Amino acid sequence: MTNDYLTVSALTKYIKRKFDVDPYLSKVYLTGEISNFRLRPNAHQYFSLKDDNAKISAIMFKSAFNRIKFTPEEGMKVLVVGHISVYEPTGSYQIYVEQMEPDGVGQLYQAYEQLKKKLSSEGLFTLPKKPLVKFPKRIAVVTSPSGAVIRDIITTVRRRYPIAQIVLFPALVQGTEASADIVRQIERVNQIGNFDTLIVGRGGGSIEDLWPFNEEIVARAIVSSEVPVISSVGHETDTTIADLVADVRAATPTAAAELAVPRLDQVLVDLKTTQNRVINAAYQVIQEDKLRLKRLQQSTVFTSPQRIYETFSQRLDLLSQRLYNQADKITGKRKEQFADLKMRLRLVAPTYTIKEQQQRLTTLQGRLGRSTTQNLKNIRQHYQMLVGSLDHLSPLKILSRGYTYTTDDKGRFVKRVSDLNSQTIDVHFSDGTVHASVNDIHPKKEN
Repeated sequence: MTNDYLTVSALTKYIKRKFDVDPYLSKVYLTGEISNFRLRPNAHQYFSLKDDNAKISAIMFKSAFNRIKFTPEEGMKVLVVGHISVYEPTGSYQIYVEQMEPDGVGQLYQAYEQLKKKLSSEGLFTLPKKPLVKFPKRIAVVTSPSGAVIRDIITTVRRRYPIAQIVLFPALVQGTEASADIVRQIERVNQIGNFDTLIVGRGGGSIEDLWPFNEEIVARAIVSSEVPVISSVGHETDTTIADLVADVRAATPTAAAELAVPRLDQVLVDLKTTQNRVINAAYQVIQEDKLRLKRLQQSTVFTSPQRIYETFSQRLDLLSQRLYNQADKITGKRKEQFADLKMRLRLVAPTYTIKEQQQRLTTLQGRLGRSTTQNLKNIRQHYQMLVGSLDHLSPLKILSRGYTYTTDDKGRFVKRVSDLNSQTIDVHFSDGTVHASVNDIHPKKEN
């Protein structure tokens, strides 16, 4: 009967109910290797956990994932705590992860190494370090107002360099809100802008206590600070990310104060030593200048000043004589050049040119007249010769010797008997024309 059959949904709900009420599956401690992991920023994380023989799907909701201090990676072996349940739409069982930490390595240490690797790849540890001010006037200290750090710094600075002013910027140095508070105070120091040195520090403690100084936002705030930063976090053996990015690292708060300020008594000794050196140097310079002055006073310039200009006077006379000789030589040469130019100017003067051109014009006019007369004579002779040649070739001249020419009734020349197309022709003589009729034609017989 159909009532004996379950739907898929009913069966899945039954199985899910079994998983949810099983006390052994409500809190499971599991170890495995992360597989199929892809980081989804600000979202739920889906991945798998596997070992050599099996695999289980896993989900970690955003609220739980934001609490872990490291970033899971593909192939990382982890320890997880969660509960097992069934996802009804697909009918698959999976573990809902509530806690996660690296297997074999502490969670915080894993996060520390990951951030250290990230910042190192960006070059934050090798950036040029800002030099500390040798004689600071104002020193900012970001630390807890109630800890021993600020007391050690104040005591050390007052002992070594009491003229420096210390300004405390109180901040939380432990807990989840400490990193944001430290960053806020570092930014305040830079906004005020009249500090020479900034000390960031706290006393010793566990890695959990020192963790705010391993946060990325604190590291980037220290790197961005325009005021040189001295980091003094924990004991000498503790090394935080803040120590690595700071301009100077101090092992203890006392050491930070010693690095920030010089010893005033030593500064006074150095000033006294420098003063003595300056006085000695000035005295030495004065003594050397006195000796130099004495040598100058004993020199010829002061004992016999006339000797200085004797040589110059003699040299002046020699140069004056050479100048006069050179001037006479140049003047004579210029006179010769002037006479030569004057003669050349006469030769090319306009009066001589005009006279010469007038003579040439007279000669050319005579040649032109003779040439014109000869050309006219030659032209007349040639004309007479052409007239005689034309007269010999004239048809009228030929007709006067008894020759005639014949045209038909249309006025066309008749050159042969075969050209006669009518019975009337005109015979032209030198003194008139005869109109005639053709009665008979006798063509010439060819041999």
